[in-house]
Amino acid sequence: MLKRFIGSRAFYRSVLTLLIPIIIQQFISSFVSLLDNIMVGSLGTEAISAASIANSVLNVLMLALFGGLSGISIYGAQFFGKGDMEGMRHSFRLKIIFSLTCTVLGTAIYYFLGEGFIRSFLQGESDGGDLTLALQEGTTYLNIMLWGQIPFALVQAYASTLRESGETVVPMTAGICAILTNLFLNWVLIFGHLGAPAMGIRGAAIATVISRYVEMSIVMIYAHRHTGKYPYVKGLYQSLRVPLPMIRKVLPTAAPLLVNEILWSLGMTMINQFYSSRGLNAVAALNITGTAWNLFCVIMFAMGSAVSIMVGQRLGAGLLEEARDVDRKLIFLTEVIHVVIGVVMVFASPYIPLLYNVGPEVRDLTRRMLIIAGLSLPLHSFAHVCYFTIRSGGKTIITFLFDAVYTWAVTVLLAFLLTRFTDMPIVRIYFCVQFIDIIKLVIGLLMLRSDFWAQNVVSDL
Repeated sequence: MLKRFIGSRAFYRSVLTLLIPIIIQQFISSFVSLLDNIMVGSLGTEAISAASIANSVLNVLMLALFGGLSGISIYGAQFFGKGDMEGMRHSFRLKIIFSLTCTVLGTAIYYFLGEGFIRSFLQGESDGGDLTLALQEGTTYLNIMLWGQIPFALVQAYASTLRESGETVVPMTAGICAILTNLFLNWVLIFGHLGAPAMGIRGAAIATVISRYVEMSIVMIYAHRHTGKYPYVKGLYQSLRVPLPMIRKVLPTAAPLLVNEILWSLGMTMINQFYSSRGLNAVAALNITGTAWNLFCVIMFAMGSAVSIMVGQRLGAGLLEEARDVDRKLIFLTEVIHVVIGVVMVFASPYIPLLYNVGPEVRDLTRRMLIIAGLSLPLHSFAHVCYFTIRSGGKTIITFLFDAVYTWAVTVLLAFLLTRFTDMPIVRIYFCVQFIDIIKLVIGLLMLRSDFWAQNVVSDL
């Protein structure tokens, strides 16, 4: 029985070949985000809360972009598995068109309405902090970050397409260069080293924007200089035409994922807004917990990519049974790994808050939230790979119901009721919200057992 869940050495070698560059990139990114967070946190509770709120608001646009690209990527991975480079080129063009359109619209919305979005997070107790200063800092940070959205969008289009063809080293290299650039410029611009003025939170935003242009330049230049290796890049901009039959096929698949990511990210933003009613200390503690969570979740995020690519390629090649077998083994591997990582997170919980220049109450809140996050990690990792499994076969309506609808009907509603109609402290509310996904785990298990998701979506294109 256990053999059904454990792969051969060749299987794990192929998994590691795919995963290691993604994990390295995401680990370094998350680690530097932690350092960035610590640098901003040294400026005080207002600064770290302002950056947290602005990034939470921006996350809606980023995840909307991710959702739309994910729907197109379903076809990209299957086109590559089928060996159809013209299909890959068309899907790549569609990604670029979507990325730029989505980003321009999103940036315009944030430019005019951003301050109001941030203000909605600052309705709770000040806990001795300055809410007006937090609003000013958050708005400034957001407006600067908007300058980096175009390069971010193009990197997502290029990097996701390269990964669909099995190329993970180039996006990793570009990401590492951007991360190191960001870290160095944070040190220079936040604190005013090497003769630069000390710009505080503005310096953190400028450093991030510059690093995104660095990443975009590396990925795009490399891809266009190696068209022999990536034939779908050749002639990419000779025309922006995408065949109408393909658009008609892709849109019903991509649209639910786009709406899903928008609604899911809005749901997470609403939950954070509900949490903020418990005061500025809660906002700061949640920011630190979220940053640490991203660091501990790098393998979980990478496993989602592995499911999309490895399972999607087999579905595109018509190897449905092999796709099911690979998916089963990847999910089992994910859970084993995240039981271990969850335990490590629990043991690290007393030490992570000590890295920040925050008060004892924020540190204690953070410690308790990190314990809860570590205990719930295996639960969330299972839901994560379930989502990517269902998505890999083009069942995007089901993924929409499984992710966004569940989030609003269960998670957001629970957070709203607990924050608005009870006096429950923030740690208990956080516990309830994190563990309500037990329901999602049961739903995911039932869907995986049915095997309905294993579909080839490019056979008629």
